[in-house]
Amino acid sequence: MIPAITITPRHSADAIPRDVWDRLCPPGNPFLNADFLSILERHGAAGREWGWVARHLVASNERGEVLGVLPLYVRFNSHGDFIHDWSWASAYQQLGRVYYPKLLSGLPHTPATGPRFLLAGGPDRPKVRRALIDGARALATEYGASSWHVAFPDEEDRQALQGAGLLTSHNVQFHWLAGHCRDFDDYLATFAAEKRRKVRAERRRVSESGLAIEVRHGNEVDPAEWPVLHALYASTFEKFNNHAVFSAACFADLAQALGRRMVLFIARDGRQPVALSLCLRSNEALYGRYWGCSGNYHSLHFELCFYQGIAYCLHEGLQRFEPGAGGEHKIARGFTPTLVHSSHWIADPKMRQLIGRHLEQQGGAVTAYRDEAADHLPFRCQP
Repeated sequence: MIPAITITPRHSADAIPRDVWDRLCPPGNPFLNADFLSILERHGAAGREWGWVARHLVASNERGEVLGVLPLYVRFNSHGDFIHDWSWASAYQQLGRVYYPKLLSGLPHTPATGPRFLLAGGPDRPKVRRALIDGARALATEYGASSWHVAFPDEEDRQALQGAGLLTSHNVQFHWLAGHCRDFDDYLATFAAEKRRKVRAERRRVSESGLAIEVRHGNEVDPAEWPVLHALYASTFEKFNNHAVFSAACFADLAQALGRRMVLFIARDGRQPVALSLCLRSNEALYGRYWGCSGNYHSLHFELCFYQGIAYCLHEGLQRFEPGAGGEHKIARGFTPTLVHSSHWIADPKMRQLIGRHLEQQGGAVTAYRDEAADHLPFRCQP
């Protein structure tokens, strides 16, 4: 007999007990824990002002024990979810249909692949996941949403979603993948000579600039310094007439809660911070998130956003460095073009058919691009 599973929406991550997060979330994950989503929601970075309304789904058995959680938001725009569906929204508008609201299961402002269904162990895992899938579709119908999207699920979740009839979209990110190198010099020895000289020249420019580079974890940053560090982060968005959704107080709370799971690479001119690369880390991977700089320093972006991160991964034994979305310039620094995926349930049958055909064509083009981009990697041998 299949045990009864009840699906209940929660209006905030804080409404789910901490012990549930601790029990169901991957150990060491910087995003799927009792703190990351709660802090983003409390500070508004994942709040209504920016088009995020939490409706996290909780799966419970007849005894009230939580068997699974699906983070889920009602979305009123597509800022910060990285599934690149702006053209879909435009197509809906051109056809006289309404795209928003939509539902999204994913990490706000974070294009990192990982588990999306947080499930207890045991033989009922597939049943609990399926109940959460059905619950998300039911919630989409209740809210009149055009669609439900699962951003960057891991392969196990993606396969389950595809089996449940969701469409799959494809994209390319550039990831550094650990090999058998001991340190950065060992890693650089795997480059072709010309590419190796270029990296060394870039690092030498920074070394000769007089700037001091330091690595700090979140719990090692003086709380009083966050306004200055936040101003560096915000300056990047100001340059492109965009909005910085994280506040200094939000970063400070994340640093205190995440501790060593937040990693900062800071460049200082004397005692003054002039550039920042802010990353998060799990037990296996480093995730680059935000960069900011108050001046024009040759090659400093490459040093803080790429080379320091690679050196950190090698020192800490991390297997992967995902520096964020986009950026073909990452290839020359040894970041491998890597396929990533998202899953999509489209409520309207005709739109589902149209989008499905588009995604079939897109899949081949994205794979071909990945293969062509890989030909430009700098290695003379495998790292």
